[in-house]
Amino acid sequence: MYATPAQFVELQKGQLDALNTLGHTVFNATEKLVTLNLAAAKALMQDAADTTQTLLGAKDVQELVALSSTLSQPTIEKAVSYSRNIYGIASGAGAEISKIVEAQLADGNRKVTEIIEFATKNAPAGSEPALSMFKSAVAASNTAFDTVSKAAKQAADWYESNFAAAASATVNAANAANDAVKAKAKRVG
Repeated sequence: MYATPAQFVELQKGQLDALNTLGHTVFNATEKLVTLNLAAAKALMQDAADTTQTLLGAKDVQELVALSSTLSQPTIEKAVSYSRNIYGIASGAGAEISKIVEAQLADGNRKVTEIIEFATKNAPAGSEPALSMFKSAVAASNTAFDTVSKAAKQAADWYESNFAAAASATVNAANAANDAVKAKAKRVG
C-alpha cells in the first residue's frame, strides 16, 4: 500500500509523465493538421490560378468543355488524398492515446492488486468475503475493459477498411464520369 510520501510522489510522477506524453501527442497531431491544411490551402490557390489560366486560354466552347472535364479529375484525387492524410493523422494520434491510456490502466490495475494483497495480508479476521468480493469486482471490471477495448479496435479496423473502399469508389466514379464527359466532347467535336 502507499504508506510513504515517496510512494505518493512516484504515483504522481507517473501520472504527470502520462499527461505530458498525452499533451505532446495531441500537440503533434495538431501541428500535423495545421501543416496539412496550410499546404492544402496553398495548393488550392495555385490550382485555382492554373485552372483559370488554362480555361481562359480556350479557343472555343468545345475546347472549354474538353478542358473542364480533364481538370476535375486531379481535384477529386487531391480531395481523396487530403481525406486520407487527415484520417492517417487522426488514426495515429488515436492509437498513441490508446497506448497511453492502456499503460495507465495497466499500472493502475497493478497498484490496485498490490493494495488488495496488502489488505488481504493485514485484514482482520472475518473480512475475507468482503475482500473476495472486491477482488471479483476488480477482475470483472478488467474483463469489461478488455472487451470494450477489443470492440473499439475492431470498430476502428472496420472503419479504416470502409474508408479505403469509399475513397477508392469515389476515385473510380470520378474516372468514369470524366471518361463519359470526354467521350461526349469527342462526339460533339
